[in-house]
Amino acid sequence: MIRFQYSELPAARRQWWLLIKPGAEVDLCSVDPGFDVDLYVTTDLPTMTAIWMELTTVCKAMGDGKLVLTGDRQVASQMQIWLGLSPFAGEKKLVTA
Repeated sequence: MIRFQYSELPAARRQWWLLIKPGAEVDLCSVDPGFDVDLYVTTDLPTMTAIWMELTTVCKAMGDGKLVLTGDRQVASQMQIWLGLSPFAGEKKLVTA
């Protein structure tokens, strides 16, 4: 299980969990499902969006101090892969950030 914490959001919307079971669909939970957490991801929503839209990378966000990964090192090292990208990530950007 992976817990995301978006530091700038209100407490009720700050934490989200990805429940990942081999061979099953991934569940996104807004309430702690109660399993052991393998990886804690702490960031802000703009940084997470930028990673998902391929405007930055996990490594760059970590280097800039905008993303902190705590927990299973193998899961953390693969984050760019398992997270994937938005279907719109490859599209030409019409607006610059």
